[in-house]
Amino acid sequence: MTYDIRTCAPTDFAHFAAIEKAAGALFVEAGLPEIASHEPTDLEFIDASARAGAVFVATADGTPAGFILSAPLDRSVHIYELSVHPSHGRKGLGRKLVDAVCEHARDCGYPGVTLSTFRDLPWNGPFYVSCGFRELARHEWTPALFLAHYHEMDIGLPVERRIFMRKYL
Repeated sequence: MTYDIRTCAPTDFAHFAAIEKAAGALFVEAGLPEIASHEPTDLEFIDASARAGAVFVATADGTPAGFILSAPLDRSVHIYELSVHPSHGRKGLGRKLVDAVCEHARDCGYPGVTLSTFRDLPWNGPFYVSCGFRELARHEWTPALFLAHYHEMDIGLPVERRIFMRKYL
């Protein structure tokens, strides 16, 4: 099977919900079924992120197998979501998608990339540490990260398990 990473096209959007739902099943196994039951990311948000030029797709023989949504936020590029279909997992696609966002951010002159994730899930916090991200202390949060934190509270995420991370470029 041949895997490629590229900037997404609007025709890729139709595949994202199925990838997201399949990837969400991992949260059930990790004791977080409420995460898996969330609705897929809104197509308007995906389109807005793509217009900002920071949505990449991993393809398997030309068919989307994973994606990453990112967009500028507070003078950085922020990763909003990374999903890889479990049938294509553990092949380095997530890392390659993160690398694509970091390269895009660097090329656009951004000083770093931020994200919010679960501290303790192996494919979340520890994965991003292996990609060069570090946890931000609360005093390092930007105004937009505080707003993201409040949003996570509003939608019922267990914020005590969540962290913000940053990779300096």
